[in-house]
Amino acid sequence: MKKIIIFVTLIIFDLTIIYVAFGLLLMIYDDSYQESKGEYWSLSSMTFQEKIIYLSFQFWNIVNIIIIVYLVYKIISFIKKTYYNTG
Repeated sequence: MKKIIIFVTLIIFDLTIIYVAFGLLLMIYDDSYQESKGEYWSLSSMTFQEKIIYLSFQFWNIVNIIIIVYLVYKIISFIKKTYYNTG
């Protein structure tokens, strides 16, 4: 039960704190975007700070995908071990 509570807390932290923070920080780009600097959401139209925020956000998405793949792998191995080794 303790592991479940920790897992749910981490998910809530990830979805609320991290993604809301990145979303608010990326609103800086949205508010200051100028067409003369380049295409919308291209790195050439961003300041250095906006590039760091954007790339950090993309990195965090990759980390979350890796964690999800790992959890799916663990769940599948647990199911295989539980149901196929009972015979």
